[in-house]
Amino acid sequence: MPNATLLSATLALLLCTGAAAAGQRTLIRAGQVIDVDNAVVLQDQAILIDSGRIVSLQAYRAGLAEGIKVLDWSAYTVSPGFMDMHTHLAGDLLNFSTEAFLKAKPEDDVLAGVDNARKTLQAGFTTVRDVGSYNAFVDVSLRDAIAKGWLPGPRMFVAGAYVTVPGGGGEVSGLVDAGKIPARMRVGVAKGEAEVVAKTNLILDNGVDWIKMIVTGAVLTDGTDVNQSEFSEAEVRAAVDTAAKRGHFVTAHAHGAQGIKYAIGGGVRSIEHASLIDDQGIAMAKQHGTWLVMDIYNGDYIDTVGRAQGWSAESLQKNLDTTDLQRQGFRKALNAGVKIAYGTDAGVYPHGDNAKQFPYMVRYGMSPMQAIQSATIEAARLLNKQDELGSVAPGKAADLVAMACNPVEKIECTAEVQWVIKDGVIIQGKANK
Repeated sequence: MPNATLLSATLALLLCTGAAAAGQRTLIRAGQVIDVDNAVVLQDQAILIDSGRIVSLQAYRAGLAEGIKVLDWSAYTVSPGFMDMHTHLAGDLLNFSTEAFLKAKPEDDVLAGVDNARKTLQAGFTTVRDVGSYNAFVDVSLRDAIAKGWLPGPRMFVAGAYVTVPGGGGEVSGLVDAGKIPARMRVGVAKGEAEVVAKTNLILDNGVDWIKMIVTGAVLTDGTDVNQSEFSEAEVRAAVDTAAKRGHFVTAHAHGAQGIKYAIGGGVRSIEHASLIDDQGIAMAKQHGTWLVMDIYNGDYIDTVGRAQGWSAESLQKNLDTTDLQRQGFRKALNAGVKIAYGTDAGVYPHGDNAKQFPYMVRYGMSPMQAIQSATIEAARLLNKQDELGSVAPGKAADLVAMACNPVEKIECTAEVQWVIKDGVIIQGKANK
């Protein structure tokens, strides 16, 4: 999509702020470091960074910093950069109306993503898995612009478009006549195994990192039923096998219990939302090693803001029907030892507020350390990037967050971000704008 890319690049050149060179050696003196690999908090540490990578982590002592630039974070608690596995950076989902979505131009969605990406990074989220947009492949343009250094933002792994049935949960609205929806918003529409294979290949041909499949109806798509399975297990398997042949995985949007089981049985790597997961689904997720990415904060935002802004009665009711059950399922899955990664559905609520889910995860059963691990090393494992991302360790990307207090003691500290480093480059945090 050349127009989107060109406009994104042009704006980025105007917006980018100066930062320390990634190739410069820097020693950070950290008051505390959260070691997510070993689930401990280390005191008075020295983190050596060179060329965007962590070289060493050791106890601070006099003489370590000779000839090296020193960044004094001795008053802060330092964590690996946070990772959100369910975001929608491209576009403006907060303008919640079908009419607005239908009128959205690809280039406008990319440009909206510039601000969304900046807010996300400043909040301490250095990596995201972006789970698709109605305008196909605008997230690819945004990802590439960030990777080229044209604009500040998190490292992005993108889905590009939704594989969805006609009128299903991945359409702009299940109530809109397909003839009124632009073709660019229906790139992944498929019915039957053959079409699923074809559309999976088409989406992969456009440079995405993984495939997003809408296996059940959606809370915020009117005319769809969250309990209704929209793809069979065989159709899910067709997408999974096709993607695997090309080195990619599939994740499934699935609310209903049966759809969740179809998706797990079909071999997806993760389930998004998992609102109505039952005991059998939890057992299957444990058996298959399937990740759950459950946006357990988001229901409160939808209920409060959606009511105030007059969102559809259907969507608000579906949100009420799923929110508490999703949280119960989260607790059950956690207790069963199912793998859980941090994902918020940012975009449905304001970007930059990604950390608001941390306290909810603690409220519903996680320890603060487990919640932080879900947004760092566990998220990296979901992406199969644990050798590169997710912890403060030698050889990994220098992605760091400095907080004003210790989130292992008080999880709300995750929202008190003072400074952010991504790939060794210093970024101003929320508190320093």
